[in-house]
Amino acid sequence: MSEKSILVVNNGAYLTLHYRLATLDGEDIISTFHESPATLLLGQGQLAPSLEDALLGLEEGSHTTQELAPEQAFGLRNPDLIQRVSLKTLRENSAFGEEFKVGDLIDFSAPSGGKFAGVIQELDEESALFDFNHPLAGQRVLFETKIIGIL
Repeated sequence: MSEKSILVVNNGAYLTLHYRLATLDGEDIISTFHESPATLLLGQGQLAPSLEDALLGLEEGSHTTQELAPEQAFGLRNPDLIQRVSLKTLRENSAFGEEFKVGDLIDFSAPSGGKFAGVIQELDEESALFDFNHPLAGQRVLFETKIIGIL
């Protein structure tokens, strides 16, 4: 009789899993546990690289919760990513007549063709102060996973 080998998550693995990101007090940020499980190919950017790294080495069938430091999750807050944008520039790159308020998440086009987003922190008559950090930057998070299958 041969023993069945235990499959573990490695780079390039095709996974079926449930996952949940939550604040340290348990408030869900995103969860698939009450929906269909997610399927992903590790290394293709379907999850943030740091979250994919947290999956490496987990066994098929495992159900774990990891507390991730900011450096393991969405990075530390970078003060260089808080920048002023003139309202003139903002209006030139927005839909005609669009109104802006503190807390709005605004998408921008990068010169390379990509997209990035920032949240308006404050507004005055000439400019808006944007925070371009990821909203979860600087925060510890819980990363719960249940590995259903590994191919």
